[in-house]
Amino acid sequence: MNRYELPSFNVIAREILEQWNARKQALTRTFFIAGLILLSAFSGMVGSYIYLATNGHVIENITSLQKENSQSLYVPQTTQEEKIVDVVKNASPAVVSIIITKDVPIVEQYFTDPFQNFFGDSPFQFQVPQYRQLGTEKKEVGGGSGFIVSEDGFVLTNKHVVIDEKADYTVFTTDGKSYPAKVLAKDPVQDLAVLKISQDEIVGEGGLVTKKPFSKVQLGNSDGLQIGQTVIAIGNALGEFRNTVSVGVISGLGRTVTASGGDFVETIEDVIQTDAAINKGNSGGPLLNLAGQVIGVNTATVLDAQSIGFAVPSNKAKRDIEQVKNGGKIIYPFLGVRYLLLTEKLGKEKDLSVDYGALIQKGSQGEKAVEPGSAAQKAGLREGDVILEVGGEKVTQDN
Repeated sequence: MNRYELPSFNVIAREILEQWNARKQALTRTFFIAGLILLSAFSGMVGSYIYLATNGHVIENITSLQKENSQSLYVPQTTQEEKIVDVVKNASPAVVSIIITKDVPIVEQYFTDPFQNFFGDSPFQFQVPQYRQLGTEKKEVGGGSGFIVSEDGFVLTNKHVVIDEKADYTVFTTDGKSYPAKVLAKDPVQDLAVLKISQDEIVGEGGLVTKKPFSKVQLGNSDGLQIGQTVIAIGNALGEFRNTVSVGVISGLGRTVTASGGDFVETIEDVIQTDAAINKGNSGGPLLNLAGQVIGVNTATVLDAQSIGFAVPSNKAKRDIEQVKNGGKIIYPFLGVRYLLLTEKLGKEKDLSVDYGALIQKGSQGEKAVEPGSAAQKAGLREGDVILEVGGEKVTQDN
């Protein structure tokens, strides 16, 4: 019979403990490695989230800036559009608003009873309105447009804008500054007037005082205009919307119109017709070509029509400015005749051999046909004569 030797309890316990410690160390290593992996993964996720979140804001901001830049960066679609934008940008600082102010009476209404002296205090009272003046106050009564034509402050506008001798006129520039304006001269024939505003003084180093030049526009040549030519009008529309821009074309030349407004009525000859919108308050503003030159002074519009406005040619304005600068007033040569423009029908009625020209005749109230002492009388002109040409140009209905 074989004999088995059984291990002692201590030996068994030691072996079990050693095996447990080995497994424990293996599990510990496993959990440690797993923990490191999980921690690394978690840290990566958190870092990625933070990166993406902040980077996302950066990307979002960059995208937003790109959008803003794309919106603020204007790109003209056509050459003509680019020219219009440039003209408006360059000319606008020289376009001004003219505000008209005047001392107007302050009127108070009160009531009286005309029968009180006869019947004394009576339950039946008659209230008759009466009015009395309580002094005067300075009040804005109108407005128009104009534009600066020289760095020292000469301003061109319409005569009807500054027609009131008792009113005060203030020029407002696009930068919000205001300047008292002095009316130097009004054209007796054209709807034009010349104003003057004073320059701001700048004190430099050492107390040297200089005058700040005004922005100005250039007057162009209005003799070579063409129907269909693009023009730009700028002005103080409705006396409220300063430097309003409208674009159109020249739709007619050599027009004769009768302009009226308030107490002002005047027939204006040889004006430019345009479909560029000219609203109330645009009077006196510039009509510009695509070179940025003023070729007309906006003066009138047809209220019952759509986009029919008129402007005085710039060459007439040039003459006025030169005369004011050189002599302080606007003058015209005086021929001294009363006349009637001939037509084919009138020529036949008068049994004349021509159907154009100016027929010298008396006025409707018996006024003399030729003014005594005038150039016409000195030249030998008499009633019944026909003036066919002036300066080599035929005298016609259109000229």
